[in-house]
Amino acid sequence: VQLQASGGGLGQAGGSLRLSCAASGFYGFTFADAAIGWFRQAPGLEREGVACISGSDGITYYTDSVKGRFTISSDNAKNTVYLQMNSLKPEDTAVYYCAVDDDSRAVLRGCPVVMYDYWGQGTLVTVSS
Repeated sequence: VQLQASGGGLGQAGGSLRLSCAASGFYGFTFADAAIGWFRQAPGLEREGVACISGSDGITYYTDSVKGRFTISSDNAKNTVYLQMNSLKPEDTAVYYCAVDDDSRAVLRGCPVVMYDYWGQGTLVTVSS
């Protein structure tokens, strides 16, 4: 599976950014079978799950720090997942990655980094105060 993330850049505190992740090259499973997630890694910190979505039924998971501010959505026809980030905070600054697990039920366990097998390149999000 190949994942192409885009949409990062410089944002203002209180502002918005939208990330996109286009997936292709599925083999043995489809986008609808998968869990797709957004993860981030800030300097000096471990990678963490931000938001994940089930490709089969749209069940979502958000880490506490982004609840009410970020929204993950998917367009199954385009094999694309989006992360709408509103009310940005400087602490949202990180490299954001999208990743896929071949089992949509992974979302039921939250966004555990270790469960996701396919990773895209990161896109840097910088939020200025």
